[in-house]
Amino acid sequence: MFDKWMQYSYAAQKHQRHRYLKFIFVFFILFLLYNILSAFFVSAWALKNDTMQPSLAYGDRLLFTSFFMPSKENQFPFKRGNIVLVDMGNIKNRKAPLKAADTIVRFFTAQRHSIFPREDQYYIKRVIALPGDEIYMNNFVFRVKPAGSPYSLTEFELAGKPYHPSIPNVPALWDGTIPFSGNMDTIVLGPDECFVVSDDRSNTNDSRTWGPVSPSLITAKALLRFWPVVKFELY
Repeated sequence: MFDKWMQYSYAAQKHQRHRYLKFIFVFFILFLLYNILSAFFVSAWALKNDTMQPSLAYGDRLLFTSFFMPSKENQFPFKRGNIVLVDMGNIKNRKAPLKAADTIVRFFTAQRHSIFPREDQYYIKRVIALPGDEIYMNNFVFRVKPAGSPYSLTEFELAGKPYHPSIPNVPALWDGTIPFSGNMDTIVLGPDECFVVSDDRSNTNDSRTWGPVSPSLITAKALLRFWPVVKFELY
């Protein structure tokens, strides 16, 4: 009897439609808030490799912010030593329908999946040098002479927070012309170039093989690591 009332009652059908519309409205608001937060404020990302060992490990989850203001000393919203998100696929300049579809996929999979191929994804790296800096590498450790400075310092002296890269062992006679040798000739970054690297220096999927990247491709910087809880850390 009750089922028939639900089927033939105008009031019941109207009530059901209102429930559907309310659900759609709430979903739309949540989706809109998610996009606003992830585009302008914060987004969570999981590390899917070990390229940032020992600082970060596979499965670590970090909170990044895209909302930042340049300081008086630095026109860029990130500093040397910051962990950042690098958009090597230039995804933000893709066509709007593809970006919208990718956003939906990321929304429903908690940032685990994307419609773009893996090589077009974002990379979590560390900023070593900024535009105008002079930089070289010796035994996998970078020395940087900031633009306008007469002195070169190690990457650690210029970082605001201590970190310890993983230094691999390579044969003494290893070819010094390739990144795995641990050495890199001096280069001077251009006005639209930054240098980003992996903390695991045996992995060269960074500026050592890509070359310097534009600051515009650095879309966010890490705020904190929130998972695992025992490794909680502010950046």
